[in-house]
Amino acid sequence: MKVDVAIVGGGPAGLLLARLLSRAGVETVVLERRSRDYVLSRIRAGVLEWGSAETLRQAGVGDRMDREGYVHDGAYLAAANTAFRVDFMKACGRSVMVYGQTEVTRDLYDALDRSGAVSIVHEAEDVRPQDIETEKPFVTYRKDGVDHRIDCQFVAGCDGFHGVCRQTIPQDVRKEYERVYPFGWLGVLSRTEPVSDELIYANHERGFALASMRNANLSRYYIQVPVNQKVESWSDDAFWDELRRRLPADSAEALETGPSVEKSIAPLRSFVSEPMRHGRLFLAGDASHIVPPTGAKGLNLAISDVRYLAEGLIQVIKDKDEHGIDIYSARALDRVWRAIHFSWWMTSMMHRFPDQTPFDQQVQEVELKRIRDSEAAQTLMAETYTGLPYDRGLQHLDTQV
Repeated sequence: MKVDVAIVGGGPAGLLLARLLSRAGVETVVLERRSRDYVLSRIRAGVLEWGSAETLRQAGVGDRMDREGYVHDGAYLAAANTAFRVDFMKACGRSVMVYGQTEVTRDLYDALDRSGAVSIVHEAEDVRPQDIETEKPFVTYRKDGVDHRIDCQFVAGCDGFHGVCRQTIPQDVRKEYERVYPFGWLGVLSRTEPVSDELIYANHERGFALASMRNANLSRYYIQVPVNQKVESWSDDAFWDELRRRLPADSAEALETGPSVEKSIAPLRSFVSEPMRHGRLFLAGDASHIVPPTGAKGLNLAISDVRYLAEGLIQVIKDKDEHGIDIYSARALDRVWRAIHFSWWMTSMMHRFPDQTPFDQQVQEVELKRIRDSEAAQTLMAETYTGLPYDRGLQHLDTQV
């Protein structure tokens, strides 16, 4: 097989890239090591920045999101069981869309199925990008015991943190930054009415809590737990009791509980691998960076990476102009590090650390009061939470190539 771009990874990043490229007449193939059912079973975050939602609309996959998603014009922050609201529309004139990553992935699958323009190979084993430093890269893989080869102009690594593409870049080229947090999030999905019509981020001396939602009858809740805890040690009743302790008092009283549909513990880490391009290989999404979920940036960074990468690849394939791919890594990383900082700030402000003292707790609560009482602080938070402009800082990127 011969295509313009071989995409490794069939999650939302890989599928969105395939969709954007195919609509521009760029030939692609997607290689995914898991089955479609497995990909669609992943439970992930569901807060889309305003720019992410617009990108999905531009890709022709925003209709169901606009019908079934929930526009949130603000969010609640809480400390010591008392909450206040940050009004995003008042602070920066933008909102966010609450729409699950699983639904985004489903919409992308449906759009690609209808178009028939992209081949998606599931359960592709032993995928290997090769000759990426030459002008004729190719990708090999095994399917049902048979070896295959895809010749291409470029390879897009959208295969996640544990994927093969980042490891293809030589170690002496890669520079990696990481911070692993000493706690995780115990998350529960329940078929209950959400306790709030907007997200609640709660700081508490017992640990962080988050009240989120998927739809009017499907809630997603999280509590901070030690990183070494096992999900089996948490009964539904124990989870609900602990969540009540950490939420604002009025929300705790109104909380509707029920059996968990899904329960899992997610570790928290910050990770960045630079550069995001080596030769004819480009990384996007979790293949290059991980952020704690506190700032709701993981999926949004994947979408912005893909938007930048699609622009560059279309430009070089259709117009023979390499400028877009030359600045891709610097352009994407500029946005990545801003999101890394925001997620670090939110995580540091909202969570209880193992060595935390009463002094530290008071400092966190004062920081939250500063946001409550300062329009400038609310504007800064709202601008970043709802999503920075895609071309912020673009004027200086030519000097970083």
